[in-house]
Amino acid sequence: MTGEPAGTMLYEGKAKKIFTTERPDQVLQYFKDDATAFNAQKRGTIADKGVVNNKVSERLFTLLEQQGIPTHFIQRLSDREMLTKKVTIVPVEVVVRNVVAGSLAKRLGLTEGAIIDPALIEFYYKDDALGDPLVNDDHLRLLNVATPAVLREMRDLGHKINAVLLPFFKQRRMLLVDFKLEFGVFHNRLILADEISPDTCRFWDQTTKESMDKDRFRKDLGKIEEAYQEVLKRVCG
Repeated sequence: MTGEPAGTMLYEGKAKKIFTTERPDQVLQYFKDDATAFNAQKRGTIADKGVVNNKVSERLFTLLEQQGIPTHFIQRLSDREMLTKKVTIVPVEVVVRNVVAGSLAKRLGLTEGAIIDPALIEFYYKDDALGDPLVNDDHLRLLNVATPAVLREMRDLGHKINAVLLPFFKQRRMLLVDFKLEFGVFHNRLILADEISPDTCRFWDQTTKESMDKDRFRKDLGKIEEAYQEVLKRVCG
């Protein structure tokens, strides 16, 4: 299928469009090739990025479901389309860090590449106008976006997801440096939503420490499409 879905578009984000389906409790995610960085200040296109992210997300959601982690995934319908449960997104990004990199290194003056054990979990408030600021539990309580119980559950799920993904990527000669998770509420239950892909994860090749993710776009490292295709090959091949 080459065109966009037939349903009504509910939302368009930086990487995906969300459409209605015949069932009110299900939506269709359409993965785009658009790429953004630095809170959308940098924009571009990565050829077939949407196809890669859709297929990689399918593989990882399936893996997590098998390990008892509830997700919004139902099935992949085509190269760019994924059928999911319709969730109410909790406006908190959960970032799990296994290795010092990116903003953490800059913020705390730490050396990139240092291993973090046990993993560090950070919360970011999802608000484009504010630049998705780093927040703590008390800030989120003040903002009234998540209860202490929900934050505890998101933190717990973050560690559980990390425990599944770390060895999975290690077997594929990839270091899972850090990754972003989003959660939503479906029938009063907190479940994993959004996507898990080279857009939302930082991957390094285990041997060369070469970047295999959107950092190649952020930092103008070149060979962006090749890196995404290599992730697809290792994850789904």
